[in-house]
Amino acid sequence: MLGWAATFLIIALIAGVLGFSGIAGTAVNIAWILFVIGLILAVVFGLLGRRPTV
Repeated sequence: MLGWAATFLIIALIAGVLGFSGIAGTAVNIAWILFVIGLILAVVFGLLGRRPTV
């Protein structure tokens, strides 16, 4: 998930340099959403993985 966020961030940077502001803005929004989802999933799986086995 974080890999996809980084990919969209790179796409946004390239689009911004080339002057495609609409595409860059959309790519940044997608990257931000994927980053937040990835971060939440990492925290949830990190907490669930630390349960003691019975």
